[in-house]
Amino acid sequence: MDRKELQILTDNTRRVADEIIKKSGVKLEYLVGTMIELPRAALLANEIAEVAEFFSFGTNDLTQMTMGLSRDDAGRFLPDYVGQEKTGIFPDDPFQTLDTRGVGMLIRWAVERGRSTRPKLKIGICGEHGGDAASVKFCHQVGMNYVSASPFRVPIARLAAAQAVIEERSAKSARKKKRAAR
Repeated sequence: MDRKELQILTDNTRRVADEIIKKSGVKLEYLVGTMIELPRAALLANEIAEVAEFFSFGTNDLTQMTMGLSRDDAGRFLPDYVGQEKTGIFPDDPFQTLDTRGVGMLIRWAVERGRSTRPKLKIGICGEHGGDAASVKFCHQVGMNYVSASPFRVPIARLAAAQAVIEERSAKSARKKKRAAR
């Protein structure tokens, strides 16, 4: 949740890893980064990126912390919040499809701020959102490098990533044609 905390952990990680690598006699390059699972970490992403070489958004935890919802208890009341046939507060279960209006705002902020400090910062997500088509498309829109998903959801993630690229290229092509017609 803080640059100083990550610096302490990074120093310890590198000390231990470098010692093991040296003993093995193998040349191995590695990155040290952090999970962004707390709203504070997302808000301070520019400072954290001074140390982190990658961010991986833990979207389930970030959703839980941002929305003040417990995944363990949400099953009792969340069905009443989801879908237009009920209250319509959420269009989808926020633990299945990323809440791009709220949690997504923090993610977008963190991506922009992190890359303002470290332009080549590797960024992705892990968790069930990585296998949800709408969430994967959002990840592409904000410029993430990767998504991680459970094995059975990988085909969905790959298809959604390909669709996101095609949709982006189609939109760019349409904008070019519109400008050329003027």
